[in-house]
Amino acid sequence: MNSELEQRIKQYVACHGECLIQIVSDLVKIPSVNTPPFGTERECQSYLAGALRRIGWQPELYRPDEVHGILQHALFWPGRDYRDRPNLGARRRGQGGGRSLVLSGHIDTVPVGSVPWTHDPFGAQIEGNRLYGRGANDMKAGVATNLFVLHALHDLGVGLLGDLIFESVVDEEFGGSNGTLAGRIAGFNADAAVFSEPSFLRICPAQRGGRTAHIKLRAPAEGILDENGLGTGVVNQLNHLLSKLAEFAELRRATAPPHPLYPRHTADPVPVSVTKISTGPWGTQEPIAVPGSCRVELYWQAMPGESQEKVDGQFFTWMDEVVASAPELFPTAPSVTFPTRWLPGSECPASPLVPELAACCAAVLGRPPVIEGIEGPGDIFLFQQLFGIPAVYWGARGANTHAADEYVEIDSVVAAAHALLLFVCRWCGVRGNGPTPTHTN
Repeated sequence: MNSELEQRIKQYVACHGECLIQIVSDLVKIPSVNTPPFGTERECQSYLAGALRRIGWQPELYRPDEVHGILQHALFWPGRDYRDRPNLGARRRGQGGGRSLVLSGHIDTVPVGSVPWTHDPFGAQIEGNRLYGRGANDMKAGVATNLFVLHALHDLGVGLLGDLIFESVVDEEFGGSNGTLAGRIAGFNADAAVFSEPSFLRICPAQRGGRTAHIKLRAPAEGILDENGLGTGVVNQLNHLLSKLAEFAELRRATAPPHPLYPRHTADPVPVSVTKISTGPWGTQEPIAVPGSCRVELYWQAMPGESQEKVDGQFFTWMDEVVASAPELFPTAPSVTFPTRWLPGSECPASPLVPELAACCAAVLGRPPVIEGIEGPGDIFLFQQLFGIPAVYWGARGANTHAADEYVEIDSVVAAAHALLLFVCRWCGVRGNGPTPTHTN
């Protein structure tokens, strides 16, 4: 790629940054909430398909569960309903002689939740450098970035040598992954992939694994005027379980292998967290009584290379020890279920992907980008482990992801798109400067 094209790209991004933010805003205003087993992603996918058609692409909308062979696949997670929840995939053939690339992202978001927001979750309100809304950061800004790259290539008249694939999948949240799996089985694959997840303008070639467990505690429930007085129900069980949680967390820290993409200064490389505790509904519509059941949601992470068998084994051993250390508290053994799949830690196979993307990022940021593993799990393992495709996370900066008042930082979206556009041209290759530019209204 020559300096003249780099300058044209720089000027294009400077002049069209508002168009990029408009795409983010449009997507945020269209709810695409994932509430397993259901979801509302179709309208956003239709928006993207229309945008692609207007620049000459031919998008394919397809149900993940109708891809040939996926229902029999070992990694297909059953129980999700994909009616009106299509994946979107589109391929633009290159002129030949270049490397191919997938720009991947998920269009589903987590629900708004019951915690009050100070901004309309679907209002795409802009305050200063922040655009607020559910999914603004995770990851509609990333999907918008990928679409903006395609618009820029079209408007600049750039013809790529290698194939470029645009992908927007459903059902990534809550450990879905079926959408990303469907894209691989359907053949939307390439020599490398970039996930435009919010990486805080870091290149992240690795992800931590993740596991969610639901623990149910049970004991006799008691009213406040029962003959034997006010009992404790499951409260003592809960206290005991929580008092022992630090032992499981310490075991995880002691046995998780170090990894070069996760700095040693990280306070807790494999955190164990309580994410929900519930003994039932709240408020004056409920009688005052000692709870007889309690649900605890635990979430823990794992390093690349750790197996599900190892980490699950540690958890169940710990649970057995919790009960054995106070058998009088547990007349009924706690039950454990896993509401979502195990998401493994993963890392990028050896590839020029990282250094070449880093060079493009440095040209935009004015400094070398940080290269390290991302803090949580996602779908990148399906590219890296299942299909051996080098893949990284690269995206904007934001905050309150999965929480109230989620936002993305506008200048970081523009920077992420600029670097990604440079990289697409470098990776796929460009013959000359391409034809005379055209423009999209």
